[in-house]
Amino acid sequence: MKGCSEMYIPISRRDFVQLTGALTVGAMAVGFLSAAEAAAGLGSSDGKLQYAGRDVPLLYGADCCVIGGGPSGTAAAINAARHGAKTALIERGNALGGLQTLGLVLPFMPTFAPESDTPYVAENKQKMLDHGINMSDGVTDEGWTNPEILSLLYDGLCAEAGVEVLYHTVLVDTILKDGKIQYCVVQTIAGLAAVTAKVFIDGSGDALLARMAGVPAEKGSDKTGRNQPMSFRFEMGGIDIEKVYQYDTVDLKDTWCKSKPPYVELAEAMGRKQRYKLESFFQRGVEAGELQQEDANYFQAFAIIGKPGTMSMNCPELPHEFSATNPLSYSRAVRCGRQMIHRISQYLIKHMPGFEHAYISREATMLGARESWRIRGKFYMTEDDYHNRSRFPDAVARTAYFIDAHGERVDEKIPKGEFYEIPYRAMITDQVSNLLVAGRCISTSFILQASMRIQPTCMSIGEAAGIAAAWGLKHNTEVNALHWEEIPKEQRSYYTKG
Repeated sequence: MKGCSEMYIPISRRDFVQLTGALTVGAMAVGFLSAAEAAAGLGSSDGKLQYAGRDVPLLYGADCCVIGGGPSGTAAAINAARHGAKTALIERGNALGGLQTLGLVLPFMPTFAPESDTPYVAENKQKMLDHGINMSDGVTDEGWTNPEILSLLYDGLCAEAGVEVLYHTVLVDTILKDGKIQYCVVQTIAGLAAVTAKVFIDGSGDALLARMAGVPAEKGSDKTGRNQPMSFRFEMGGIDIEKVYQYDTVDLKDTWCKSKPPYVELAEAMGRKQRYKLESFFQRGVEAGELQQEDANYFQAFAIIGKPGTMSMNCPELPHEFSATNPLSYSRAVRCGRQMIHRISQYLIKHMPGFEHAYISREATMLGARESWRIRGKFYMTEDDYHNRSRFPDAVARTAYFIDAHGERVDEKIPKGEFYEIPYRAMITDQVSNLLVAGRCISTSFILQASMRIQPTCMSIGEAAGIAAAWGLKHNTEVNALHWEEIPKEQRSYYTKG
């Protein structure tokens, strides 16, 4: 593990010579030193490549490179490293966890499927408990996380596994040859750099690496073309949690929150079949001109375990007019969401018992995108797999989370004890042989994705991706030709039982 000194990690001269001798790309875009030039030391002694007319340092050479340090990407990197692969993790923010930490999506929603926790998910729950955060309220199936502890936990797991994390590093481009990604160009604090690896894992959530590599992708609903609405989450401190619980659960007789302090949850969603006690509270704000209708349409808040007097606002939910896949629209959504945050917080401070001395303590540093792009992989999952409770020989995870397509469709839960599985083939593509895709952007339809997108499922998919990447490297097998079911059961994170 590196210390806090300045980091520069050159690739070895031997690996550099092999790389430059193997790559031949269009000269107008990218130029490489030939093997002979590299051997002669013509500009290669410090490990530089010519990209787009400029010298770009080759920053790191790995067995496995993971793009995106969210729930799935972090899981993939840790498990690849644990299984012997030299692993680099590229993260654009300053913390791992993605929407769990930077996006403040603190609800660790239950899969509702029996025995769905893969080893990595179970380990994380225990590690959180070791840090004093009991994710279970003892009443419901929900999990309650703490973003600061989770960030610390992921740092520690990566350090223990030997993962080299590159923070504030953004994917810019990919270079391919013969259907394989050879290296990624990234933007670092020092400027452009290149990272090379034998296997790449897309944990970006937006299928960014896969799309750059030419993998076909879909976005939005096949009926409306819209993404699920995004959220801009925030935290509020200075709250009297007991008083909030008294008002909502006791005085209003709201049955939504089944648990008791410190595990307190508030919720309402207008326009759904289920009626919520807090609907009238928020609608009064609209009628008084203190809130806009878009502010009141969806509200959810969770007490944050380990942060007394603090609640995570699982809202506001941004209007449908904003897109998770259009850069201009996404940026405008940030401005709109911040205005919504301040209207909602001020209304709560003025009218909600327990919020009299509250204040905004933190904003998310990324919008909460429930769905954006999804690849078209070797296997395409649809809602039939949900309703049919599909099983697969190459299954990597199971879930029974209901179809929750915000703004479009919410389905009833499948019967208790039932579940469907997610196949390894939904993580790989025909176009790129050394690419795995993990998390919410695997190969699914819009509706099926609305069920599998929750954090524990994405973590299990990432866990499998890391194991598969290391297995393929050890056995000289391309990951898109690998058969998950042929890996010995004791080395898999999940397998179909019976």
